[in-house]
Amino acid sequence: MASSLPIGLFDSGVGGLTVAAALRMRLPRESVVYFGDTARCPYGDRSRAEVIQFSREICRVLMDLGVKMLVVACNTATASALPTLAAACPVPLVGVIEPGATAAVRATRGGKIGVIGTSVTIGSRAYERAVHVIRPDVEVVGLACPAFVPLVEQGRIRGPEVDAIVHEALAPLRHIGLDTLILGCTHYPYLSDAIQSAVGPDVTLISSAEETARWVARVLADRDLEAPRDAVPMDQFLTTGDPLSFRRAVDRALGSRASEVRTVALPSGVATVG
Repeated sequence: MASSLPIGLFDSGVGGLTVAAALRMRLPRESVVYFGDTARCPYGDRSRAEVIQFSREICRVLMDLGVKMLVVACNTATASALPTLAAACPVPLVGVIEPGATAAVRATRGGKIGVIGTSVTIGSRAYERAVHVIRPDVEVVGLACPAFVPLVEQGRIRGPEVDAIVHEALAPLRHIGLDTLILGCTHYPYLSDAIQSAVGPDVTLISSAEETARWVARVLADRDLEAPRDAVPMDQFLTTGDPLSFRRAVDRALGSRASEVRTVALPSGVATVG
């Protein structure tokens, strides 16, 4: 039955594990297949054409493994590739930008929202468009923070050096009246303590992970794709990079539930799972 199949998720690296963790909390019976393209991370330094190509390759792998839904757990891929993927995707498809924008509009008090993300995400203005569809009068201020993803991929998420890097990067957002800040990259919640310190306690941080999990739950219910009540979740984790460091990231993000980590090669768009 289709409802027994897992949910497929992918990200440029480990950031989308924040979405996987939110799915686990909200939908504990669901199995997931998570693909982290760590060998080609970060996507924020790539061209739009490259991000689309990478996203298509990964979706092909996930569809071949058999999934009932695809979650683009990467803001850069959502901004660049979601329309292309949607045109050819035979299963329900959810990105992270629209859920994040929805949560930010709900949270803002003064109507001034900041967005931080990769250069590709900020340059696309995808969050600005998504916010204005819901509430056209809101002001949206974007800021690219290219140094943040490498920090998270290296496991450097706290400490004086990280605080200094984050504080300097976010200097343009201080004292401009923001009351809400969208963490427009699924890596950024790992740096939330440093980010909160840099922008001040009165700014509400919005991670798209929890809102995306709510959207996924709603889509599954609407399509009658919820896992059976007696389902025993079995997760799989795929990476194009070092499986040992990737497993450590999975364990940090998701805890002790047994998981399988496999390596994937994507030469010239042809996937080999080993």
